Amino acid sequence: MIVRNHFKFTLFSLFLLTLSLFAFPLHANAETTLTVFAAASMTESMNMIAGSYKKSAPDVKIVYNFDSSGTLKTQIEQGAECDIFISAGQKQMDQIDIKADPKVNTKKLDLVLEGTRFNIVSNKVVMVVPKGHNPKGISDFRDAVTEKVFLIALGNSDVPVGQYSEEIYKNLGLWDKLKSMNKISYASNVKEVLSQVAAGAVDCGIVYSTDAATSKGVDVVAEAPKGSHKPITYPAAILKKAKNPEAATSFVDFLKGPESSKIFNKIGFAVPTK
Repeated sequence: MIVRNHFKFTLFSLFLLTLSLFAFPLHANAETTLTVFAAASMTESMNMIAGSYKKSAPDVKIVYNFDSSGTLKTQIEQGAECDIFISAGQKQMDQIDIKADPKVNTKKLDLVLEGTRFNIVSNKVVMVVPKGHNPKGISDFRDAVTEKVFLIALGNSDVPVGQYSEEIYKNLGLWDKLKSMNKISYASNVKEVLSQVAAGAVDCGIVYSTDAATSKGVDVVAEAPKGSHKPITYPAAILKKAKNPEAATSFVDFLKGPESSKIFNKIGFAVPTK
C-alpha cells in the first residue's frame, strides 16, 4: 500500500515537472519580432542601430528587409509582413499614405498608421569612380556626356537614387542627350550601382554620399550641383498592420533618440532638426 502511494506520488511529481519544463521556459524566452523594411542605403546604419537597441531591449528581435524603396513599397502593397517602413524617397511613402497627394497615391492606399510618419535622415548625391582608377579625370556630373565616360551606372527610374539622378541631369539640360548616347548601365538599387563602380564595370556612377563613405571600392569625385535636385529626406512610418504597434513605437522612439542620431551621423547622414 505504501509502495503504491509512493509510486502515485512519483508519477504526479514527474507530471508537474514536465509541465514546468514546457510552460516556464516558453514564457521566459518570449521574444517580440519587428520586421523593418528599409532602403538599401540604410543597411550599415540600421544594422548598427539594431545591435545598439538589443542592449536596451534584449527581448526584441529586429528583422530587416533591405532593398530599393520602390521594391519595398510594392511588397508592402502586395501584403508582405512589415511593421516599419523607411523609404529613401517621399514618393514611395506617399504612395501608401492616404494623407498624401492623391495624384501620387493614385490607388488611395491607406497603409500608414496615422501620426507616426516622420523624416528620419537626409542625404546627398555624389558621383563616384572606381577606387584609385580615374584615368580620364572624371570630376563633374557633366562629364557623363563627354568622351571621358563610356559607361555610367544609374539607378532605375522606380528607385529614389535613379529618380534623383534623372532630376539632376534634367536640371542640367543633359538627360535626353545622356539617354541617347546609350551609355547608361541601370541598376535595381543604390548598392548595385555601387557594386558596378567598385568592380570597374563602369567608369562612374551616381550614389548617395553615405554609400560612398562606407565603401572601400570607390572614390567621390563630385557632389551634385547645388539646386539640381529636391532635398533628399528619408520618411519613416509604422504601418497600420504592424503586429506589435507598441514595440514598433518603442523602436521608432529609439530611432529618434541621440544614440541612433550618433550612428546616422557617423555613417554620413544628416539628422533633420526637430
